[in-house]
Amino acid sequence: MKLSKKVWLIVIIVIFAVVLSILFALYFRQAGERDQLNERLDRAQTLLPGLAANKESLTDQLAQAQSSLNTSQEQFPESVESIEYDDDLFEIADDCNVVLNHVTASKPTNKTVGTVTYSVSSFTVAVAGGIYDILEFIYAIRTGDDFSLPWSAEVNGVNMNIAAGTANINLIIYGYKGG
Repeated sequence: MKLSKKVWLIVIIVIFAVVLSILFALYFRQAGERDQLNERLDRAQTLLPGLAANKESLTDQLAQAQSSLNTSQEQFPESVESIEYDDDLFEIADDCNVVLNHVTASKPTNKTVGTVTYSVSSFTVAVAGGIYDILEFIYAIRTGDDFSLPWSAEVNGVNMNIAAGTANINLIIYGYKGG
């Protein structure tokens, strides 16, 4: 079967029309994508200065936080060792003119606050002396002025016998564990 020239011409025109419509569709789709990308680029360029300033601000905050962390870490020893604190307690007692009759320490445990881990020990200290001297001893422990080690103590409770001139003092001592 032989096709006429008219049929061949129509087939070629149809093929040409299909190819042209495909090319136009691709062109318009790519033009739409290009427009969307240009809009996104414009928005990104608009946001860039603000984000750069925000990054700089956050970098400054990070540096300040790191400095604060380093300063805080320097205030605490690497671990809580009760013998080291016993030495400090005896020295403070001697400075305050009280006698340490008994010191009991618990095994240190870890306590995490945020990203910082502390070693925590509970102490019970029995002292004897004058009432003023005992109060001075409690104050010295609470304020930490006489500590040779960078540790922090919290006076948890005091049971005083004024007539006997004795006191049992419950302490919690915090030490920085490092990290």
